[in-house]
Amino acid sequence: MIVCKFGGTSVGDSAAIARTVGIVRSKLEREPVVVVSALAGTTNRLIELAEHAAKGDLIVALAICEELRARHLATIEELIGDHASHDEVAADTGAMFDELAHLAEALSVLAHLTPRSHDAVASMGERLSAPIVAAAMSKAGLPAVYVDARRVMVTSEDFGRAEPLTDDIAIACRAALAPLLRDGKVPVLGGYIGSTRSGVTTTLGRGGSDFSASLFGAAMDAEAIEIWTDVDGMLTADPRVVSGARLIGHIRFDEAAELANFGAKVLHPSTIAPAVKQGIPVFVFNSRKPEGTGTRITFDAPRTPVRAIAGKTRTVVVKIRSPRMLATPGALRKIFEVFEQNRTSVDVVATSEVSVSVTLDDDQHLDAVVAQLSAFGDVSVERHRGIVALVGAGLGEHTEAMATALQALGNLRLHMVSLSATGINLTLIVDGDQVNEAMQRLHAAFFGAA
Repeated sequence: MIVCKFGGTSVGDSAAIARTVGIVRSKLEREPVVVVSALAGTTNRLIELAEHAAKGDLIVALAICEELRARHLATIEELIGDHASHDEVAADTGAMFDELAHLAEALSVLAHLTPRSHDAVASMGERLSAPIVAAAMSKAGLPAVYVDARRVMVTSEDFGRAEPLTDDIAIACRAALAPLLRDGKVPVLGGYIGSTRSGVTTTLGRGGSDFSASLFGAAMDAEAIEIWTDVDGMLTADPRVVSGARLIGHIRFDEAAELANFGAKVLHPSTIAPAVKQGIPVFVFNSRKPEGTGTRITFDAPRTPVRAIAGKTRTVVVKIRSPRMLATPGALRKIFEVFEQNRTSVDVVATSEVSVSVTLDDDQHLDAVVAQLSAFGDVSVERHRGIVALVGAGLGEHTEAMATALQALGNLRLHMVSLSATGINLTLIVDGDQVNEAMQRLHAAFFGAA
């Protein structure tokens, strides 16, 4: 069996869903399990609804609810208006929007948005889209069956970013999905959403539909996991920044994970982990061009010095300097405990005998971090920085590649340079407004001009 995950743009409207149905039809012999995201843009609107309701803007929240209701009902009419399932799907959809309106009213009264209530609202997108997609497949003659993902995606109670309970998921998949596959059915589930052992709705965090697909694939020991999106696959750089970005036909798991962590938007960073553990190949395809070759992600792609270049802006650099750190056992441990205590993740690290420099994406708790770090020495904060990362499994073995990278940057100012412990990633910290130019120069140096 295989898992096919379709992102928001692949189920964005009736035309996109029709293309998705055609793709699934071509996969029937491989026993597909289908995982879908919310209709494009829906989750963002749901979060806006929740925030407006909690601030007391109930009229705005209810207007968003009615806008989404009209969109989903119109999609149902276009896809299955003359099908036997129409009345049931339309009625269930209407009932869910009634539930959403009641949630908005409750949030308005409480004037507070808890992580649990946030998940209750944000989960609606996938709860709405999956039954519609399943009905569209049924109308087209596919043996599709809607399965509420909350029955099989069992998670912790960490609302907003719930941790999947993999043993529970495996048991639930064997009970709910395996019998359907044996009967020749196509299970259709929403990604991103799950529930606690006690049945309370949770979400896996933004981008979690990819994670859902990978978890289901690992639980079912899938032959492959296919991620269907709106780009041809993974590219050598962001095509919005580098016009000559090229399709990567084959890439290693560790390279794909690094690219995802350093700004590549095709895959959610957590997507790779369950697949890596099980050795399941992951494919990335364009649902608008299903005939394309896409990108294959496996353990055994050839090692190259530079596979791709990624970049991201809005990075913060924190520097701690203190002569007391010199030859002091445990100094680094104490510094990093500060970040842990303040739930702040560190991306890049560079150290010397008397200083430590780190980069952060999330500065939500920065003031508290700086206050606590001041006990160790002088602390400075540099905002408006950016990260450019060269990723390649063979990078650490080719010093000439690193020399080429530094030479290509020319007069651009470098604030930090770090080679990962595995030698797979050379990270360069530049001014935030120079990230695009740095990526363009590096891509030209390693892959040629556009």
